[in-house]
This record gives sequence, structure tokens and C-alpha cells, in this order.
Amino acid sequence: MLSTARLLWAYRDFILGSAKREFQSKYRNSLLGATWTIIQPLAMIVVYTVIFAQLMRARLPGTESTFAYSIYLCAGVITWGFFAEITSRAQNVFIENANLLKKINFPRLCLPVTLVFSASLNFTIIFSLFVIFLLVTNQFPGWVFLAIFPVLAIQALFAIGLGMTLGVLNVFFRDIGQLFSVILQFWFWLTPIVYPVEILPESLQKLMQFNPMASIIGAYQKILVFGHWPEWNHLWLPLALGLILCFWGLRLFRQNSGELVDEL
Repeated sequence: MLSTARLLWAYRDFILGSAKREFQSKYRNSLLGATWTIIQPLAMIVVYTVIFAQLMRARLPGTESTFAYSIYLCAGVITWGFFAEITSRAQNVFIENANLLKKINFPRLCLPVTLVFSASLNFTIIFSLFVIFLLVTNQFPGWVFLAIFPVLAIQALFAIGLGMTLGVLNVFFRDIGQLFSVILQFWFWLTPIVYPVEILPESLQKLMQFNPMASIIGAYQKILVFGHWPEWNHLWLPLALGLILCFWGLRLFRQNSGELVDEL
């Protein structure tokens, strides 16, 4: 693990340069540029807010603010988008860079690390605007906001571990990528992002403790909507899964790195 960290550190300029080029090329010849990073999640939030908060009169228990549901939705949609971008892009990272892998000799782990840097940049832009919204509407939760960072670290660990594992497996079994895309759609709706968990039957609420993303998204919502510290004991599952998946994904990569290029 330490040797891998040293290797990636030695190629830090390559990783940062690749992330910068990817961000620039993504919006090249685009009139709105990086604004497109904001438009998609913003459009989703507006649609869901109109449908669920207005038409269906969705309400959150224990809240008085008129912005409560919008904040609840943003807390879930934006952070879910970070997870979905890392995992969905990581599953194809080696396949999409097949030509680069065959032509240039560099540590292949640089590709998923570059992807994480790129996704983190997109997330930072969107989340910073959300924080500005909280400040403008006087809904900023105060010092409890600092709890966002350990929750974000746990989410990133889980996303990286799952994404790297899927990325290696997808090279050898191409159905993995297609299957996970379907699973991701169901996973979104099986996580209390658009709806509060309290509206579910008690039996389903108990099952939510086995959904690692439900624990993570719930922690964000508790911090940002209610201004409370998250229940840290609810985050042991995503943390444990993140560590296991990172270890397994790295081991899987090392065992199959020699055959990886041949399969592309």
C-alpha cells in the first residue's frame, strides 16, 4: 500500500495535469463552459422540488423552514451525484483509455486517481454554490457543518473502492458495466434522497441500515437540514465496505495488471 502511494506521489504532476486537461477539454468549444456542471443537478433539483414539494405537498417532520425540502433534496442529490460520477466513470476508465494504456508506459492506477480528482473538482464547484445558497437564505448549520468532511471522506473511500473494483472486473466481463448502470438507477430510488425515510413502513426503514448510501446521505441531511451532528455509529457499514473494497480492488488490480492491456 505504501509503495503504491509513493508511486502515485511520484506521478502527481501527471495526475494533476491529466485532471486539468480533462476538465478543459470537457468544456472546449462550449459557450457556457463549466456552467454545464451546474445545470444538470440544478435542473434535477428544480424538477423534484416542484413535483414533490409542491404537487405532492411533501413535508419533512420536525422542520419549519420553507427551504427545508429544497435543502434536503440538494444535500442528497449533489452528494449522490459525486458518488455516481466516480463509480459510473470508474467502471469504464480502463476501457475508455485503452489506446493510452497500449502506447504509454505509466502506472495504470493513475487513471482512477485522475478520475477522482476530476469528479472532486466538479463536486466542489456545485457544493460551493449550495453553501452560498445556505448562507444567503440564513440556513447555514453553523459549526456542525465541519462534520461534512469526515462523512465526505467515508463516501469517497466507498466510491473509490467500489469504482476501482468495477473498473477491473468490467475489463474482463463487459456485462458488469451495463448491469451496474441499471443497479445505480434502482439504488438512487432505494435511498431516501427525494423522500424522507419516515414515510416508509417500519420494516423498510429497518432495511435501510443495510444500504450504505442511505447512512451516508442521511448523515448529510441531518447536518444540513436539521443542524445536528450525524450518528457516527450508523456510518460503520460504509466505512468498513470502503476499506474492504479498496483493499480488494487494489489486490484485484495487481493480480490482473499484466492481463489488463491484453483484454482491452
